[in-house]
Amino acid sequence: MQSVSDQVNTLSRVSILDYFNIVCEGENGKIESNCKACGTRIQAKRTVTSNFVTHLKRKHQAMYDEFVRKKDVKREAMQMCTGPPSGRVISQSSAGMNKFEYSDPRQSLISEAIAKMIIRDLQPAQIVEYEGFRELLQLLEPRYIPVPCHYIQQQLLPAYVSQVQLAAKQALKGAESCSVTLDLWRSSSAGNNSGAGFLGVTCHFINADWHIRSTLLACLPLPDHSNTQQMLSEFDEISESHGMSGKVFRVVADLLPCENRSAFRLPGFSLIGNDEEEEEDGSEEESSEAKEAISSNENCKSLDQCLGRSRIDCFARLLAQCVKEGVCASPQISVPLNKAARLYNYIIATVAHEKLVQVFGSSTLTNCHSSTDKWNAQLKILRQMVESMDFLEDIVEINDLVLGNLEKAVLRELVEVLEPFEEASDMVQGDKHVSISLALPCVLGLRKHLAEVVTHQCSGIVMGLSQALDRRLAGILEDPLYVTATTLDPQFKLSWSSDSDWHKQVLLEEVGKHTRPLSPLEHHSEAQPSPSKRCKLFSFIKQRPTAQAKTVEQELSTYLHEEPTDEDPLQYWKRKSIDFPLLSQVAKKVFTVPATTTS
Repeated sequence: MQSVSDQVNTLSRVSILDYFNIVCEGENGKIESNCKACGTRIQAKRTVTSNFVTHLKRKHQAMYDEFVRKKDVKREAMQMCTGPPSGRVISQSSAGMNKFEYSDPRQSLISEAIAKMIIRDLQPAQIVEYEGFRELLQLLEPRYIPVPCHYIQQQLLPAYVSQVQLAAKQALKGAESCSVTLDLWRSSSAGNNSGAGFLGVTCHFINADWHIRSTLLACLPLPDHSNTQQMLSEFDEISESHGMSGKVFRVVADLLPCENRSAFRLPGFSLIGNDEEEEEDGSEEESSEAKEAISSNENCKSLDQCLGRSRIDCFARLLAQCVKEGVCASPQISVPLNKAARLYNYIIATVAHEKLVQVFGSSTLTNCHSSTDKWNAQLKILRQMVESMDFLEDIVEINDLVLGNLEKAVLRELVEVLEPFEEASDMVQGDKHVSISLALPCVLGLRKHLAEVVTHQCSGIVMGLSQALDRRLAGILEDPLYVTATTLDPQFKLSWSSDSDWHKQVLLEEVGKHTRPLSPLEHHSEAQPSPSKRCKLFSFIKQRPTAQAKTVEQELSTYLHEEPTDEDPLQYWKRKSIDFPLLSQVAKKVFTVPATTTS
């Protein structure tokens, strides 16, 4: 005999939609379904199911009775299983107001709204049992009966997971190609030395209307984050289940755990915590980073063997490594950075918030404890300090914290040297715009900047950055993917190239690999006059000669002859897809690739 809790689990997914086959689901939440009994097509929002219930009640009374019976059994099982809500018992309102029945639509709507809030704001499901949260619910709607945590976890959240998975599969079904980012994350919580982590798999594609779309396909626990074969096995299974097999163009994989990936800090510039403790723990952190680097290199080799040329590195991470190597080439920079860190920590702890906002802005102060483990976030703070140093010195009463003229000059030069790296890192972040075409121009721009910047105190850093840039990012300048993406970006075309003939040949070879030639019949099928009477009626009009399909070389020549434009790349190729059908095929595939992994 089933226990009450087993009955709840068995019936946890009782839904009116069980009696319908979902045909498609729109972005606004509307779904189209066919009745399993008679095939009638019904359209409604998923959150408003009255149309489906009405159809069953009018056309299929037996099925409707079965649905009502299942709902009643589930409600009774829920009441028997949960009993009174845990924690403080909320009494009825002073006006003698009765509580909602579990079957009341208003009870269900509030529970579903809470589940959506948990999903959207990444809140723990346990929030529904927090005393303060229940007091808020009592104030807003005294008649609502708070539901237990396991009801949210076992019934409501799985339903939304199914919705998201269905929507993702439907969207990917219409995508010609896609790219994927693989992100490894490991908790930095104390005691997590087992190597366990999570693998995030995000798909990026361009829809029929030439808009970039990104969807998280899975976030899976990994017992051992260094096991590359397990990651690939999980990835293959996800690709198969979402119908992506044969569609994946590139895989952007970053196998260094996220807690260390971009967490390089400017030497000595510890903005949060005790500086002395940081110095004491320095050797231990370096040893840990060395081990992570060795593990990461082994993972990358294994991944390269399996994925081959379809794998590319995260551009933002490569930039961070260049900055780390360049800045560490000048150890003496840590002295003024240490002093700037002590000044920052002091003023954050002692100065009134109203004054700090004048220097750092409200957003920086709000996020100071969550984002300053990254070098570019620290550089922003350092620049704000350098620009407002006179003001800061006026409000600081301890002379030992005031920076000397030489130290200010060093920090000022450091900010000037690193600003273009910060700009490049910010530019390629995000998955809502085309970013792969920006990587190559960024490398050229950084090279030019380092060759022209004039420094007196940071010449060692400039040399270190130049060497790191050549070692880690020079390959991008000859990579066919980056050459193709940059050339097909209408704001660049070949204006960046020092050897346009060679780069044009690279582009032609890439287009040949990734296009499907259009036959003359297919190319002009829409232009053929079908009504026979039209020819007789307009026979006095001279017939226009049939336009011949352009070759790839002709398309490229015409495209490059046009002046570059700042128009959004996707909107440009949407508009030009008829003029350049072959080039637009390649653009739609190449622009799915993000320059960085997903945050």
